[in-house]
Amino acid sequence: MDFTDLTIGIEEEYQIIDPQTRELTSYISEFLKGKAMLFRDQVKPEFLQSQVETGSLVCRNVQEVREQVKHLRSLVGEIADSNNRKFVAAGTHPFSRWEDQAITNKARYRGLLIDLQEVARRLLIFGMHIHIGIPDKDLRIDIMNQMTYFMPHILSLSSSSPFWLGRNTGLKSYRSVIFDDLPRTGLPEYFDSASEYEEFVQSLIKTNCIDEPTKIWWDIRPHPKFPTLEFRICDCTTKIDEVVAIAALLQAMVAKLIQLRKKNQTWRRYRIALIAENKWRAIKMGIDGKFLDWGKEEEVPLRSLVEELLEILSDVVDELGSGEEIEYIRTILKEGTSADRQLRTYEKTGSLEAVIDMLAEETMMGL
Repeated sequence: MDFTDLTIGIEEEYQIIDPQTRELTSYISEFLKGKAMLFRDQVKPEFLQSQVETGSLVCRNVQEVREQVKHLRSLVGEIADSNNRKFVAAGTHPFSRWEDQAITNKARYRGLLIDLQEVARRLLIFGMHIHIGIPDKDLRIDIMNQMTYFMPHILSLSSSSPFWLGRNTGLKSYRSVIFDDLPRTGLPEYFDSASEYEEFVQSLIKTNCIDEPTKIWWDIRPHPKFPTLEFRICDCTTKIDEVVAIAALLQAMVAKLIQLRKKNQTWRRYRIALIAENKWRAIKMGIDGKFLDWGKEEEVPLRSLVEELLEILSDVVDELGSGEEIEYIRTILKEGTSADRQLRTYEKTGSLEAVIDMLAEETMMGL
């Protein structure tokens, strides 16, 4: 089967850090002067001045994804060093406060602030978005419907936000809690076709709920500008190996569902409320939790479910040539996610500054 259309793109939101205090620093305007201007299509400001967003070029395979992520992290690292700053890839900053952050002076962000008020001001969070190319609009909607079931599994593997405002939240992805305060977030509804989805979008625009479709911020959505399915549920993931492995996993899952569709098979549909139970478990426990296998109606360790998934995907992984990259998923299951490593570092040192140092080091590993 030809999977050449299943291109991959990665967007990451990084934290800009003062290396002395380890606090977030509102520095994006200065940060993006000079060399960064040469890459302005790939390195951009975000809602807060302490954030910087990178976006890869369209990649044909996961090997190209790795090179793009390495290139962009190297670039941001060089710019940070030249400005006496560091940068970190993680879903939240362990102790910086949202009240202290300056908002980027762009029309879109000013509009978000007017529309969302205090909810927007609290968005001191950092995500990773992965795009998988699916040119056919109806196929894109069909795969979104099926992939929604697996969004909690993906979130658990990317979890990297256990701390908030200097506190251990007791959760592995506190970023998800903050983000879900926004309207039009969470797991998407089910749609029968691309035209039904377009009718839904136009209804929101006509009634002044939104002015354009990018303000639908679901965990997974058909991108309104690119022929991709955009997976938005992930925390910003610390290690490059983790980023590439999760991208490889998503590409393989999409490939498998397309393969099944060609055989007139499909993943069973479950109520969004049932899938949301697993999302909560992913938020709270990450890979250490037991998920609900709704086919069996019983609890199963998340690690077992992911291992089972990897076995199901083995044939398409071979065809995609992503076996080495996707094997790192087993390393995550064995050694833990970024959230787990942050918690271990804090338990060992009692220092959130030490957590920042660990994250800064891991963010640059493999360059």
